[in-house]
Amino acid sequence: MPSIERRPLGNSPLSIAPLVFGGNVFGWTADEATSFRLLDRFVEGGFNGIDTADVYSRFAPGNEGGESETVIGKWLAQGGGRREKIVLMTKVGMEMGPDQTGLTRGYIMRAVEDSLRRLQTDHIDLYQSHRADEDTPVEETLRAYEELIRSGKVRVIGASNYSAAQLRAALDASEAQGLPRYETLQPHYNLVHRSDYEAELEGLCRERGLGVIPYFALAAGFLTGKYRSQADLEGRPRAVIVKNYMDERGYRVLDALDSVATDLDASAAQIALAWLMARPSVTAPIASATTEEQLDQLMGAARLRLDEEHVHRLAEASR
Repeated sequence: MPSIERRPLGNSPLSIAPLVFGGNVFGWTADEATSFRLLDRFVEGGFNGIDTADVYSRFAPGNEGGESETVIGKWLAQGGGRREKIVLMTKVGMEMGPDQTGLTRGYIMRAVEDSLRRLQTDHIDLYQSHRADEDTPVEETLRAYEELIRSGKVRVIGASNYSAAQLRAALDASEAQGLPRYETLQPHYNLVHRSDYEAELEGLCRERGLGVIPYFALAAGFLTGKYRSQADLEGRPRAVIVKNYMDERGYRVLDALDSVATDLDASAAQIALAWLMARPSVTAPIASATTEEQLDQLMGAARLRLDEEHVHRLAEASR
């Protein structure tokens, strides 16, 4: 099997394969044993980026947050060189409980210790601000990260869900004051959700040399093609998201995915991921799986190459 290329994460020393495993499913729709098998298979396939957040999966009934990090930590604790083989990414800033939210220095210092404990590691490779905190000066947040980088608990920092104005302000503050800068952006971006990223963020990331790791790369499963009617959404946990794509444009995108998939003897999910991977500004999309069969499909996308006509066909369908 040919080796998987590694792409740099901004100007940092980190590099990742062109697909990141989204850890939101761990401790939610994938139990511990299943999660362990998926993580092992992912690394054995030549991939190394694993993304999670402290808040995963607080959104699930009965969960408190921290479940995903806990599962990953137990997997890492099995040893076998697992920690050295991965680029471990997590996030801070979403609400974890009363007085447990935001990007103040005090909260970051508490939250990182909780994440390190759950992850059973002494450092986080990429620590990301899960969303901007308009109530905290950006310099305070960046100085907290500077302390963590100096202590060795964090290697690189990134941002998620930032607007172009918020990201630019943070990058300018880093440059003006000699503080660590966000080396990555994690935006919501896929074939049916394009304008938010492409309007301003994409140009800014290319101009400033940030790595980009989009989430919802498969539009909560819509771009796999398994949701073709309202009946397909019955009982699905992400139906509230997917239903937003079930319109004329969404079905047009599915038709284009089917067409390109037929040309390349691939699946719709693989083509949707390959389209993102082919985007010059994108480092690696994030995607999740709950079975080994699903994961094998996703990993196969990294070996696909879309030609210009395929890229154009998909882009036109999604306008």
